[in-house]
Amino acid sequence: MHLMRLCYCLGTLLPAVSSFHMASPSATRRVSRQLKRTQLQSTSLPPSGGGESNSSPISLIVKSEESDRQNDLMLGEDSGMFNWSNEKWGALGESGWLTFFAAVATILTAVAVLWIYPPTGYGDDFVSFLENDVAHGNPHLVTLAFGIIFPIVHSGLASLRPLGEKIVGARTWRVIFAFPSLCLAYSWIVYFISHAHEGFQFYDISQIGWVHGLAWIINFTSFLFLYPSVYNLKEVAAVEKPKIHLWETGIIRITRHPQYVGQVMWSGAHLAMVGTSFTALTMALLVGHHYFACWNGDRRLEAEHGESFLKIKERTSVIPFQAIIEGRQQLPKDYYKELLRAPFVLIAVGSIGAYFAHPYMQAGAALAKNTGLVPGGILDGIFLEFN
Repeated sequence: MHLMRLCYCLGTLLPAVSSFHMASPSATRRVSRQLKRTQLQSTSLPPSGGGESNSSPISLIVKSEESDRQNDLMLGEDSGMFNWSNEKWGALGESGWLTFFAAVATILTAVAVLWIYPPTGYGDDFVSFLENDVAHGNPHLVTLAFGIIFPIVHSGLASLRPLGEKIVGARTWRVIFAFPSLCLAYSWIVYFISHAHEGFQFYDISQIGWVHGLAWIINFTSFLFLYPSVYNLKEVAAVEKPKIHLWETGIIRITRHPQYVGQVMWSGAHLAMVGTSFTALTMALLVGHHYFACWNGDRRLEAEHGESFLKIKERTSVIPFQAIIEGRQQLPKDYYKELLRAPFVLIAVGSIGAYFAHPYMQAGAALAKNTGLVPGGILDGIFLEFN
């Protein structure tokens, strides 16, 4: 439900150590880690931290600094690295921000015309089909249908990524993946807003001030639990070639699947505010999908990165802080450097903006509901020709 699917090169994998086959396993690991650190320090990323920083919070946001990574495996990338001086508008067609905004505008326009706007789009036809032909007017069955269809499409296309990229390329497959996911996410969000208070009312504590405040804090925090690949906006928009990244720092130290943890927090906070059977079912479906994505994500990372992912998996956990408590993960003494980075600031600002935009979201959902079905769409002429 996070409407952010917000780029840096894939981290170099551990170099071959065949020349050290006579050494002991522990010696091999020490040599390999030292080689890895040497490689990383020779890149254009900021030098490794390893101590107190004299940089101000603003300077760390503008130009990220590495934390002390001497205890890391150095197999994965450092998430959220950002350097303002490296960012360029660029010409249209280049991998700059001008192309990014043009690409985003293009895909959102396509979603608006082909799906959202009733006279030209097919989103209203799809929802009407679910309501009338599938659920026969039962909103619980409609959200259940969304909870089945969306994971099949979203996770299914993600799983088909290796095959799809071989056929059409990484950038084109990203568009094929993103378009139906955006369309279905929009329709499900709008339907949820319109029907959240329907069904059996278990409780209503939304008017209690401290409950609202606590729910707000949990909601806000949940958006900080995004998977680091979302930070790479240009890859999300296919301006740069999308990659399956292996991350080792930042929020990954807390939980290997931050998107799942964030969804549990978001769903729990919303269910606390809206205690209806419809909301409970929708939240359960969302959490269930993200729970499945934990397994599917690990499977895909292992297929892409093999032993490197398995080693990082041993040092991380799905349950927040579990690996740290068990001693499998050690936070750097300057861990704040991994969190005080531009992506987190952008997410925080966007989350606050989304909160204040709630009245407009509710108004938009009401408009969509009251508009109802406008049969057909802009592609009807093409379909008729084939018939």
